[in-house]
Amino acid sequence: MPDEMARPLIRERGEGRGSRRLEASMSDPGAPVVGILGTGDFSRSLARRLVASGYQVVVGSRTPKRSAALFPEEAEVTSQMEAASQADLVFVAVFPEHHSTLVELKPALAGKTLVDVSNGLKISLEGPSNAEQLADLFPESSVVKGFNTISAWALQMGPRDGSRQVFLCSDSSTAKSSVIQLCRRMGFVPVDMGLLSSSLEVENLPLYLFPSWRIPLLCTLSLFVFFYLYNFVRDVLLPWITARKSVFYKMPIETVNVTLPSVALVMLSLVYLPGLCAAFLQLWWGTKYNRFPNWLDRWLTRRKQFGLCSFLCAVLHAIYSLCLPLRKSARYKLLNMAAKQVKEGVDDSWVDEEVWRMELYLSAGIVALGLLSLLAVTSLPSVSNTVNWREFSFIQSTLGYCALSMATLHTLLYGWGRAFDPTQYRFFLPPTFVLVLILPLTALLGRLALCVPCVAGRLRQIRRGWEKSRHIRFTLPDDGCRNGLEDVSHV
Repeated sequence: MPDEMARPLIRERGEGRGSRRLEASMSDPGAPVVGILGTGDFSRSLARRLVASGYQVVVGSRTPKRSAALFPEEAEVTSQMEAASQADLVFVAVFPEHHSTLVELKPALAGKTLVDVSNGLKISLEGPSNAEQLADLFPESSVVKGFNTISAWALQMGPRDGSRQVFLCSDSSTAKSSVIQLCRRMGFVPVDMGLLSSSLEVENLPLYLFPSWRIPLLCTLSLFVFFYLYNFVRDVLLPWITARKSVFYKMPIETVNVTLPSVALVMLSLVYLPGLCAAFLQLWWGTKYNRFPNWLDRWLTRRKQFGLCSFLCAVLHAIYSLCLPLRKSARYKLLNMAAKQVKEGVDDSWVDEEVWRMELYLSAGIVALGLLSLLAVTSLPSVSNTVNWREFSFIQSTLGYCALSMATLHTLLYGWGRAFDPTQYRFFLPPTFVLVLILPLTALLGRLALCVPCVAGRLRQIRRGWEKSRHIRFTLPDDGCRNGLEDVSHV
């Protein structure tokens, strides 16, 4: 059976007459007439979606004859005055700077619902919003702010995946209810944002550029710059200064490949450190009802972004590592080493310790990357919605700490005995892996401290409502309780 959504949004006149008549028959004669003022891309996509949802659509244009060919045949394209007169609910799909040109329609729009779909050019923290200005122009109409977060593409392809929510606000509950009903009939999910005073916030929503990613990305970039410069000074610049040995060829790949895992491990540690800070603060306060500091609140809400940045760096590190043997420099080094061994008469260069170190090092890294991949996939909304909270918590917390442990072990195996070799501390600069291990080891030791029975029991009491200052007698549930909520007594 052909997919209705797969057909083109707009056909030329005279094409596909049979399908148009079929869609026209789907319109409900009793449904309200929906008007659209404007003939842009959004208007055309909106008209198509309304017609497919069974509505009678009338489009108001300043040049009806020129615009008629752009709309579905089921939609009537006429003048703005006639469209405003016929429609019960009107979408104002013109740019906000042109709202004043619609003032002559005020008598025809009196008592009707106007849906403002406009957006601003930049984020505004002070009003009035476009919707509030429209309400001032048409005081006898009921203005509803909505559909500004839905793109023309989402309307054209249908409400799929994450493009389903429509944020609505209005001072008229009746007008807002009619638009909510229209949203649901079109297949979208209406979200009530309250009064029209919230319209400024709704208009700002599409203008934010990854607001929750700003700090994680800045942190990732800062760590990358720091570790890259540190590795450049130790491995490239100092050999040039001290021995005039040019190893600048390491900068594009080798130095980057040493930097990426450092950033990945530190960022992964930053995913779990805020949870530990929150737990120790609750233990210190003896209650869960104190508000966390603002910096900790923001940190806790951005753990997903920190984790995805860590995953990106880990994947890039794996790709760079696979490319290391493909470099010309690696081939030249291999040939020189072979020639040197032949010259020195070395028959077997096998070093059992180095072989074991490399085998364990690679194995731990592969497991860590696999666990990180599982964490990243589970963070997707389409995947997380298919698991319950206990499953999600097990993956993100238990397996997350397993990933952190394996990544830390991967770094420890990389260092092996070199951390205790004085020659590795050139100009008193420790190897990079020594600096990297500080945060992950802190996170793992903090997690182990919370697993101590007396500490874990007290933290569990606090999170179930016990407060130190009130001297409440608290009894934890027996192990026989099914879900940990039964037979809890507060005296």
